[in-house]
Amino acid sequence: MTVTVETGLWQLDPTASTVAVRHKSVWGLVTVKGTFTGVTGRGEVAADGTATGTLVIDAATLDTRNKKRDDHLRSADFFDAAHHPEITFEVRGAERDADGAVRVDGLLTVRGVTRPQEITARLASADADGLTLETEFTVTREEFGVAFNQMRMMGGPTTVTATLRFTRAAA
Repeated sequence: MTVTVETGLWQLDPTASTVAVRHKSVWGLVTVKGTFTGVTGRGEVAADGTATGTLVIDAATLDTRNKKRDDHLRSADFFDAAHHPEITFEVRGAERDADGAVRVDGLLTVRGVTRPQEITARLASADADGLTLETEFTVTREEFGVAFNQMRMMGGPTTVTATLRFTRAAA
């Protein structure tokens, strides 16, 4: 069954959306997991089915359930949230493949450093009132100036997992 996405403007529902990260630490023995609680966004689906939009994450809202670690992740060693309060993903184009996957071409900005990022998402649900996208992709944190790695304990990529629920935006 092919799910059709209505054209028009869409607003992220932050209460029904999650953006989480996980990263291997302590030489790969421990996985640190966290969720950003401050996420906003908008998108537009054109008549030809392509989409554009922006997702904005409040860098200071990362919650790993450990205050000391969260404070360190917000510091200049990692996200430098005081100077770079937002992590953004600008969708320059998105379209569905024949197999139903959504190919997303975007620009990811972390700590003021912008890099191209291509991801694949799955359209989990869609109707006239809302749509939900799910994705998981990896990011090499050093490409964004996040190079802190005491005793070389935190190598490898960071995995980002997102469930994004959009509802019809008011005209």
